[in-house]
Amino acid sequence: MEALLLIDVQNDFLPGGSLAVGGGDEIIPVINKLQEHFSLVIATQDWHPISHKSFASNHPGKEVYDVTEILGKTQVLWPDHCVQASEGAALSPKLSQHRIEAVFRKGTNPDIDSYSAFYDNGHLKSTGVGDFLRGKGVKRLYIAGLAGDFCVYYSAKDAIKEGFVTYVIEDAVRSVYPEKFPAVTADILKDGGFIINSKELLSLV
Repeated sequence: MEALLLIDVQNDFLPGGSLAVGGGDEIIPVINKLQEHFSLVIATQDWHPISHKSFASNHPGKEVYDVTEILGKTQVLWPDHCVQASEGAALSPKLSQHRIEAVFRKGTNPDIDSYSAFYDNGHLKSTGVGDFLRGKGVKRLYIAGLAGDFCVYYSAKDAIKEGFVTYVIEDAVRSVYPEKFPAVTADILKDGGFIINSKELLSLV
């Protein structure tokens, strides 16, 4: 069975949001079209408490995009974003949601970030995504969303480790640092994943 995993298509990551990804809104029509071709669609939401340690505002003397260490892991300090129950944390109203069977929230632990859909950054706690997909009989996983060089990237790496045949849909992804995305795709390919575009995918499903 195949599934489509939508990563963090939330207002704060779209134009006008507190951590907007350039061109993030451009992927939504692609994603909406793709959803109609999958019997299983799931999504993730960043869902941070206001005290989250990935927020620069919680580190006196630090600036947004400074780099620090949290629980032994390198951490970029972000603007406050996707604060629990805020408008910025909501899935985009332009995102078709009637096919989304389940939404998994991540980043709820204030002490560690959670880029991956599967685990926090320290692999201390599972989100339950892997078990959910296995319980549905999913073997092949297609990933789209934001941002390509962070949450999509780490989700793809964990999906491969979890045993799923993993595809990143390159035209349904945008990155914080677009110039870094070629290195991201190269690493996913090295790990055994695949890169595909939506037109190619739609010809297969």
